[in-house]
Amino acid sequence: MQKMLIIIGVLILIIGLLWPWVGKIPLGRLPGDIIISRPHVKIYIPLASMLLISIVVSLILWIIRKL
Repeated sequence: MQKMLIIIGVLILIIGLLWPWVGKIPLGRLPGDIIISRPHVKIYIPLASMLLISIVVSLILWIIRKL
């Protein structure tokens, strides 16, 4: 448990240090994200972004469990 918390903390630290470059990743603007824009209403449904993030997090957790 402690090893996993340390790894997660290090990953958060690395992402924080790399944030100027990570912020330029086009998450939230992928093809497949649905944006409905009407007068006075804007609905944003990030389907492709949620799917991509889910796959990445699942792979990271799978790798951590194998360690």
